[in-house]
Amino acid sequence: MDTSTLFSQILNTVFPLASIVLVAFLYARVRPTDMTVANRLNISVFCPALIFSVMASKEFHISQYLDLILAAVVVVLGSGLLVWPLCKLLKIAPKTLVPPMMFNNSGNLGIPLILLAFGESALPVAVVLFLTENLLHFTVGMYLLNPKSNLLNTLKMPMIIATILGVMWSLQGWVLPTAIKVSVDMLGQIAIPLMLFALGVRMTNVDFSHWKLGVISGFLCPLSGLIIAVIWQFTVGMSAEYFGYLLLFACLPPAVLNYMIAELYQQEPHKVASIVLIGNLMSLAIVPCVLFYVL
Repeated sequence: MDTSTLFSQILNTVFPLASIVLVAFLYARVRPTDMTVANRLNISVFCPALIFSVMASKEFHISQYLDLILAAVVVVLGSGLLVWPLCKLLKIAPKTLVPPMMFNNSGNLGIPLILLAFGESALPVAVVLFLTENLLHFTVGMYLLNPKSNLLNTLKMPMIIATILGVMWSLQGWVLPTAIKVSVDMLGQIAIPLMLFALGVRMTNVDFSHWKLGVISGFLCPLSGLIIAVIWQFTVGMSAEYFGYLLLFACLPPAVLNYMIAELYQQEPHKVASIVLIGNLMSLAIVPCVLFYVL
């Protein structure tokens, strides 16, 4: 692939994402927007529909992605272990810094990024990575902030229910009736652009009071993930295609959900907000660099 074609592909991948986020940001600046209901619908209806739609398709076989799932688990957990010793140096509580470094924006940013970079055929990969990160966030992540949290509640979440049903559907080889499949597909198609729009609206609340911490963690989050991904590739190894997916997953900024959970448990939410939102802003420069290598 020549340089001009490569830059064109990177632009075609990054620009649609950045433009939707920018439109949402500008709209919310002019007209303050409450995304509470939209986000609840996305988590409860549209994302579960997307997950089930992908996993219930005839082309999806969960066994094909076991290596990638294991690698993603290692990247998430390994990032936390890598960053943990730095908390003392940075004079910040591990419960504040470690979760945002572990749990990345594999939903709002990761799914559309992988989809635009690799095409429609990569949607199952993007969904599998998103599910892996999300499941770890609602189990390991919740336990880190509150060891007494009831992890059984995770099984009641619509996305987890959709995942279990999708895996069953995939293993049984069942086929949805066309009318139902089209309805589920259409609901799922709402999820990705709505994720990006919600991210843009959230950007209006960027807190620069802890900007130094935000900038440091903005580099630390993708760097820790990439280090673990490269170590995994050198020690265990995986196909070049899967390694490309893993690198994009590893370089993603912190998930917005980190801020919501920090606010829920009052774990220095203002610091976490700076980490999350400044990290997502910095990803506009970091992600294209990784894309350049991957593509």
